[in-house]
Amino acid sequence: MAFSSGSGKGPMADINVTPLVDVMLVLLIIFMITAPILTHKVKIDLPQPNPNVVQPENPLDPIRLKIDQSGALYWNDTPVDELGLKAQIAVIASQSNQPELQINADDGVAYEHVARVLADAKSYGLTKIGFTEGQ
Repeated sequence: MAFSSGSGKGPMADINVTPLVDVMLVLLIIFMITAPILTHKVKIDLPQPNPNVVQPENPLDPIRLKIDQSGALYWNDTPVDELGLKAQIAVIASQSNQPELQINADDGVAYEHVARVLADAKSYGLTKIGFTEGQ
């Protein structure tokens, strides 16, 4: 009774911690039950490296493809349209030792432009694709 009129000492200033302790004990029990469930092991069968693969002595220079905010494409800093891009991708995809295509998309570019480039690269069989930022 915090506001009892008979005492005259004013309101009671103590905090009742019993509900807080009850909530903390319930949370402790919940975490004790769920923690072992979250740490179960998942077996993953990872591929093993092939030691017989020969790396080329002189790797090819990567090809830099820049996509600006408007969706304009630049192949090694040279402007290129979508048909020209497909032709360039077809040429490098036909090579036995393909250079890496490094895609640098501006922060504000629509994902549809990047997805179109990736779809073109996949359709022509390009296997080495990377992403860079800056420059």
